[in-house]
Amino acid sequence: MVFSLKVILFLSLLLLPVLKSSQVTLNNNGYDGIVIAINPSIPEDEKLIQNIKEMVTEASAYLFHATKGRAYFRNVSILVPITWKSKSEYLIPKQESYDQADVLVADPHLKYGDDPYTLQYGQCGDKGQYIHFTPNFLLTNNLLTYGPRGRVFVHEWAHLRWGVFDEYNVDQPFYISRRNTIEATRCSTHITGVNMVLNECQGGSCIQRPCRRNPKTRLYEAKCTFIPNRSQTAKESIMFMQNLDFVTEFCTEKTHNKEAPNLQNKMCNHRSTWDVIMSSEDFQHLSPMTEINSPPHPTFSLLQSKQRVVCLVLDKSGSMNREDRLFRMNQAAELYLIQIIEKGSLVGMVTFDSSAEIQNNLTKIIDENTYQKITANLPQKPSGGTSICGGLKAGFQAISQSNQSTSGSEIILLTDGEDNQMSSCFEEVKQSGAIIHTIALGPSADRELETLSNMTRGRRFYAHKDINGLIDAFSRISSRSGNISQQAVQLESKTLDIPGKKWINGTVPVDSTVGKDTFFVVTWTIQKPEIILQDPKGKKYTTSDFQEDKLNIRSVRLRIPGIAETGTWTYSLRNNHTKSQLLTVTMTTRARSPTTLPVITTAHISQNTAHYPSPMIVYARVSQGFLPVLGINVTAIIENEDGHQVTLELWDNGAGADTVKNDGIYSRYFTDYHGNGRYSLKVHAQARKNTARLSQQQNKALYIPGYAENGKIIPNLPKPEVKEDVAEAEMDGFSRVSSGGSFTISVVPPNGNHSQVFPPGRIVDLDAKFQGDRIQLSWTAPGKVLDKGRGINHPHLLLPSPPLPFPASRNHSSTLYVSDSYMIRTSKHVLDLQENFDKAALINTSGLIPKEAGSVEHFEFKPEPSKIENGTTFYIAIQAIREPNVTSEVSNIAQATNFIPPQEPSIPDLGTNISAISLAIFGLAVIVSIF
Repeated sequence: MVFSLKVILFLSLLLLPVLKSSQVTLNNNGYDGIVIAINPSIPEDEKLIQNIKEMVTEASAYLFHATKGRAYFRNVSILVPITWKSKSEYLIPKQESYDQADVLVADPHLKYGDDPYTLQYGQCGDKGQYIHFTPNFLLTNNLLTYGPRGRVFVHEWAHLRWGVFDEYNVDQPFYISRRNTIEATRCSTHITGVNMVLNECQGGSCIQRPCRRNPKTRLYEAKCTFIPNRSQTAKESIMFMQNLDFVTEFCTEKTHNKEAPNLQNKMCNHRSTWDVIMSSEDFQHLSPMTEINSPPHPTFSLLQSKQRVVCLVLDKSGSMNREDRLFRMNQAAELYLIQIIEKGSLVGMVTFDSSAEIQNNLTKIIDENTYQKITANLPQKPSGGTSICGGLKAGFQAISQSNQSTSGSEIILLTDGEDNQMSSCFEEVKQSGAIIHTIALGPSADRELETLSNMTRGRRFYAHKDINGLIDAFSRISSRSGNISQQAVQLESKTLDIPGKKWINGTVPVDSTVGKDTFFVVTWTIQKPEIILQDPKGKKYTTSDFQEDKLNIRSVRLRIPGIAETGTWTYSLRNNHTKSQLLTVTMTTRARSPTTLPVITTAHISQNTAHYPSPMIVYARVSQGFLPVLGINVTAIIENEDGHQVTLELWDNGAGADTVKNDGIYSRYFTDYHGNGRYSLKVHAQARKNTARLSQQQNKALYIPGYAENGKIIPNLPKPEVKEDVAEAEMDGFSRVSSGGSFTISVVPPNGNHSQVFPPGRIVDLDAKFQGDRIQLSWTAPGKVLDKGRGINHPHLLLPSPPLPFPASRNHSSTLYVSDSYMIRTSKHVLDLQENFDKAALINTSGLIPKEAGSVEHFEFKPEPSKIENGTTFYIAIQAIREPNVTSEVSNIAQATNFIPPQEPSIPDLGTNISAISLAIFGLAVIVSIF
């Protein structure tokens, strides 16, 4: 068990997501650097800005009291879009941008409501990605429905900043407590209320009535709702119902409801929200402000997004002659200028070796002639040393000479070499306010490159030998304005090793959300191939239709006229040379129209840097607008500096590294380290027609249906219903490719398989139910190493342990034996499993052979008949074992209740049709608790 505890420490201390760069800092109890960004599609409205200010001001005071005087909001920037009229009070942003903002103000793509939510998919205590408010939420009166907006902001801030989770559960609003009573899922249990069916309508009339128990489940009927009393004595918890007037605190260890089947208990192992908050880096060494009763009002800055300014700073030193690096750089840079950069952007170019030279001052990209003025100056002959600082300074000069501010401008720095003087210009870089994206080409690129991107909130990439790594990096550097319809979408990026005189075929689907500005590009290493491209209606394009670059950089491209046909495009390539050569295929496009948001894929790694043996998590988000896309195949390709590749299938199953099932976030642990240095991440998302579907956001603020006051129910306006065909819409087949940037690994031992230091993954979805006189279990199989590989050793490799004694003070089920691959324990008392798992009763699992990770396991056992009575509840938990003393953490705790319903038929309108022998399980669905 010692080994498992060490790994728990790894996971809790080292898996700190750096998925999005936030500027927020906490200094002397005040939060600075908060960015609230308004989407370009939102019409100009002064009231919106005023209401944002009022919300944050109200939230600051509420936060101050909720944190017991430890924190308030001090400095907040509101970023208005370039589509709004310019005003003298609007300042030029530095590194603030829409896609890096802490709070987004935008319409949902499908108008299913205005529920505030936080995109949060890390582990307990990990920061979230952003808070999303709709304009309608900010502009209309939602006081009764959600409570004051400032309180809602603090609720969401706790998700975003401290990584706590909701204490309600819309999928399991009630549960049976250990006292055998029905309780509403809440924290704290001191929150009082009534359980009612609000609108039971028959024949045109509707009534309110108390809830009835479903005799089959012992829980309340499906239509039952917990209605809180408007007047409360309890002060907690903000993560349950922040809208109640008396609720001003978070649940503490003293008031926390460990039984509630909510996501906070599942994700944080039954820790209270206040315990998690106080463990955050914000409050480790921070004392309360005891000298004041209320905090100062926040200070607001109004910023306005500006026209995009990009300067390429490209290395042409002598080392760029190796492995065709200069050719590959030029191929990728040309593709970026023609296919990726948004029209209307200002673009310049600098090249550098031992010194730097401005090749182009800023030029507005309007048509083919303008980008050709830049591509004509791409370097042709590599020579000289490497002066990265010289290149950056020339980039700043190219921007300022064109009467543009370096603040908020972007520099794309590509180099394969080292500059031991690079740190000398760090201060100038900071003062410039520019955003620097770095592309490290090859294993010798300067190790301080990432310092530049980290300090300026830029992106970081690593490319090995083939051209696709560079193309993928450039393709990911799109506009940060939030206008997704203008951004390029990468449909395909593939390297093909084709033998001499041979053909190879492939397909690329073009879905109905894209098709504008579609390009098909082929590059080669020796000789131009023969190309045949056919659209879904049978029209063919041949080699002669492709335009060859005048710079002789071994690439051709075809711009599809008009809007590309929806459906499957097929291509055939023939290597005309006698020797094998590498060909690459790249296909990019844009949104079909400004009103059609494309499906997009973004990829992240949980840490920019890691020290062995820290596991990392690969995340890929697939969405259309703000809606997640479900049911697709997502694959990650991770490559190290030696070219060694690891392929991972990512899962959205709520098990292993994946926090929430069916939220459009596909995740997997990465532990296959092969040496120290940089690693690149690339993700490919694919779906066949009608297999993918849209879904709604899972993590939403709690809608309050009404209040109980003076013995009466005061209902709120009903929440707008979502049409099922909108909430679960099927989609076309599609393909997306996205770079997830680069990360760095250190302290990896030189030889051997290093993944064995990690134990099997924790089981988080154990499910149990009675079937006759047996208890049936199901769960998702963990891997031999976290969520990878076959579950553990086969039974004959380990000898069963002898029966363990039970404490005399507890009434346990039958004494059975420890399994070889899974250790299942059961008790009638949940605390036995929570606090003393090793002493609970053992179940014989000798015939259970683990399946591959991600597979569904099934197992059943028969408790002793003498222990089973009507209403008897059993609690079950499980551990996975790889070898002696290498075990997973204890799973969630499942609860199965043997309940024999009365002989009379059940009332027709009671709830759902569930088996007569009932269950109440913690851990079933996305936001269902696990003990």
